[in-house]
Amino acid sequence: MTAPSSDLTGWRRAPFTGAGLTYDCFEKGEGPGVVLIPEIPGLTPEVLGFGDHLVGEGFTVVIPSPFGTPGRPETPGYALGVVARMCVAKEFRSFAADAERPITKYLRAVAADLAARTPGRGVGVIGMCFTGGFALAAAVEEAVTAPVLSQPSTPFAVSGRLRRDPGLSRRELEVVRERTRTGGLCVLGLRFSHDRMSPAERFTTLREQLGDAFEVIELDSSPGNPDGYRRMAHSVLTRDLREDPPNSALTARARTVDFLRQHLTATAQ
Repeated sequence: MTAPSSDLTGWRRAPFTGAGLTYDCFEKGEGPGVVLIPEIPGLTPEVLGFGDHLVGEGFTVVIPSPFGTPGRPETPGYALGVVARMCVAKEFRSFAADAERPITKYLRAVAADLAARTPGRGVGVIGMCFTGGFALAAAVEEAVTAPVLSQPSTPFAVSGRLRRDPGLSRRELEVVRERTRTGGLCVLGLRFSHDRMSPAERFTTLREQLGDAFEVIELDSSPGNPDGYRRMAHSVLTRDLREDPPNSALTARARTVDFLRQHLTATAQ
């Protein structure tokens, strides 16, 4: 069976400007707010499928579209073209360690805007793959109360230093760490156990920095794993998730929804 997917039906499209950047954002739903940041190569049918699932669970979802063509299915050539452009784009700083990335300031503005017009205790931000770590950097913004890092892959893990890099600057990490210590902020991280694009060393760094405030879900993708995950399993919440028959990624998605409810609503549901 394939991963859940959807299309742009019902999503309201409008440009949003923040931190000197302007991108189209897609919005749908009612309830507490969640910013869902697409993975490479962009707002694919699988990302829309996850977005529609969150809408069905009672959230207002905003999906910024900073790269790719909204609604376009992924192909190898399409993905490689997007990666090539992102490698040189100053907004993303794909190979930089200890970096503040301009795109994360934009995402903070999106989150603050969404929090101001939706119910609940702040908003959630979900990053995936290339954008996984952006969700943590967005938590510098006080309105972000439920950051979710799914297979964070930036900076690209081409050296030991970059594999250990948490995906944001020391200054930003210190702000987030202080929020976990004094403000009750919690962070959810998800990855496959043998995913080299989202290295285990990155989660080790975050555990060391955030302690018990960092909840980790690591899915077994070792050879012969019980769910039959492929050797290159990477996308916990989209491409590698199966509803029928259900796999452990489906359980991870359910925990993600519970995490959002727990930290965005007055009482956990």
